[in-house]
Amino acid sequence: MSAISRRQMITRGLAAAAGLSGLAVAERVADRYGLVPPDYCGLYGPGETLTYAAQRLLTRHSLAREFSRSQISNPPFANEITPPSDHFTRLQADGFKDWRVSVEGLVARPASLSLDEIKRFPVRRQITEIACEEGWSYVAEWIGTPLVDVLRAAGIMPQARYVAYFSMERPWRESIDMADALHPQTLLAYGMNDGDLPTAFGGPLRLRVPRQLGYKSIKFIDRLVVTDSVSPEGSYAWYAGI
Repeated sequence: MSAISRRQMITRGLAAAAGLSGLAVAERVADRYGLVPPDYCGLYGPGETLTYAAQRLLTRHSLAREFSRSQISNPPFANEITPPSDHFTRLQADGFKDWRVSVEGLVARPASLSLDEIKRFPVRRQITEIACEEGWSYVAEWIGTPLVDVLRAAGIMPQARYVAYFSMERPWRESIDMADALHPQTLLAYGMNDGDLPTAFGGPLRLRVPRQLGYKSIKFIDRLVVTDSVSPEGSYAWYAGI
């Protein structure tokens, strides 16, 4: 069966299950095809499952909208960040020369990369909108390396399903599935609007996931973990596709 016909079959099955027998049946259909998100339990679990499964089937390879340079927000909005830790301040004072990001978990070649080493990977620039669940948004140019290039260099193992990522300013952490982790627009961003990524916007490094709401693009990244399971974090939905 072709990929298109298989996708149509699953999508129609999900829609029919949701319409005829309720969301619980749709959840079972999604589970059959490995399209159940980590937050499938609880009151909103069936709805989260239907949303995630339907979007993955319909938009797995879609691109977030990219804008022209004339549409870059001036100035961009910088949401409030907590005062930096002493450790962060020491790294910042030395130009982040000793800052590193680890790549670990289900990879053949775990790594600990400096900012300079990350910058040696292929560079991508994109002008995309970051949209917050609280209602604000802005358009900026993001400069960085596609996450997929770093993951492939580390050697992703076949059983990998998610990438969890952690902020230097813990306990901030999030995770995405492999569809977004391997997507060409998902960046380890170290630049913004033709300059270094400012601290207020997550410098020296943030994950930029333009196909999801802003809380998935967390700041101050220092650890990537490739894994086969994750636990949902925080009070928002695990999948935040837009």
